[in-house]
Amino acid sequence: MKADALPYRPCAGVMLVNASGEVFVGQRKDSDVAAWQMPQGGIDPGETPRDAALRELEEETGVSSDLVTVEAETHEWLRYDLPDHLLGKVWKGRYRGQEMKWFLMRFHGQDTHVNIATKHQEFSEWRWLAVNEVPKQIVPFKREMYDKVISEFGAFL
Repeated sequence: MKADALPYRPCAGVMLVNASGEVFVGQRKDSDVAAWQMPQGGIDPGETPRDAALRELEEETGVSSDLVTVEAETHEWLRYDLPDHLLGKVWKGRYRGQEMKWFLMRFHGQDTHVNIATKHQEFSEWRWLAVNEVPKQIVPFKREMYDKVISEFGAFL
């Protein structure tokens, strides 16, 4: 099947920012190459994008909703396409990429509240990065979307 015939997977993403203005990123556990990303994941049927973002944040980082304040969300849904070598291999080949609503969340906890060893662990390690360093650490096919997220949330950072 051709990529342009496939839909985008609806997802929510989180830019989690600590008190120092640094952004949480995790290294994908299922990747042999540097594949850092911010928490993100699919939106379940009947779930709002905001609720999905809060759920994904807790599932991937152990950070509960009582430790964050949602400060902003992207005005538009942002998309990225999978590269050819991943097309048909991820998400059972049902999607060409993801269409995402992003949320900026301020983290009010301590680093000890972060626990990536969750039930369905997705990250092998994590770190805080300066905002301008984030796109440099992200897989190339997601960088343009990350630049847009950072640009839109710039006034809050």
